[in-house]
Amino acid sequence: MRGRFSNLVRRPRPAGGRRTRWLRRAVVAAVVGAVLLTGGAVASVQWIRSGAQGHIFAEQDVPEAPVALVLGTKVHPDGTPSPFLTARLEIAQRLLAAGKVRAILLSGDNMNPDYDEPGAMRRWLVDNGVPAERVVLDHAGFDTYDSCARAKRVFGVDRATVVTQSFHLPRAVTVCRRLGVDASGVGDETARQYDRTWRISSTREYGACVKAAVDLLSGRDPVHLGRRETGVQDALGSA
Repeated sequence: MRGRFSNLVRRPRPAGGRRTRWLRRAVVAAVVGAVLLTGGAVASVQWIRSGAQGHIFAEQDVPEAPVALVLGTKVHPDGTPSPFLTARLEIAQRLLAAGKVRAILLSGDNMNPDYDEPGAMRRWLVDNGVPAERVVLDHAGFDTYDSCARAKRVFGVDRATVVTQSFHLPRAVTVCRRLGVDASGVGDETARQYDRTWRISSTREYGACVKAAVDLLSGRDPVHLGRRETGVQDALGSA
């Protein structure tokens, strides 16, 4: 017996119809994912910046603290600090001279023996009149999180003035405060003259804030924690 609808003619599906539907779904999923990622990045940036509110100061107004925590950045192949790093060191030098801090903790990357940020920083400070006994080196400050965590857990720093460029400062201050360091911050603006590098670094802060939020929420250990060191206490004792 012929079926009830046997007289209906089946129309062929348009060629590529299934592929088109899957493509549309993939595009929608990608758009939704991008929105969620963007929202997460914006939320991370806002969270990080809000944590530093009220704790960022002009150099002349920053409260006194026992220690200036200077965060490392690029060192040239000849061992001299880059302009961005030099600007940070100049601030630390002035803070020490003004009695705003009594010791300087230099935290940077020395994972590779041929690349030594803290050593270059120390040489610059000593060459520019800072007493060597007031300077302490942290050779495992591989990123901002590690520098702040090690300042607290390895060097026993409870209160500090963080020194870096102004675009980096909210993240640095917030991370240190979340990790138990009562941190204020002073940011350099003079490196703005290197416009392209400044713009690139400022833009990277958005991604860095997402990473900082993940690090803080996960509570990860620094890449290298190591044993407790007394260098900061020794430096303060010599002041």
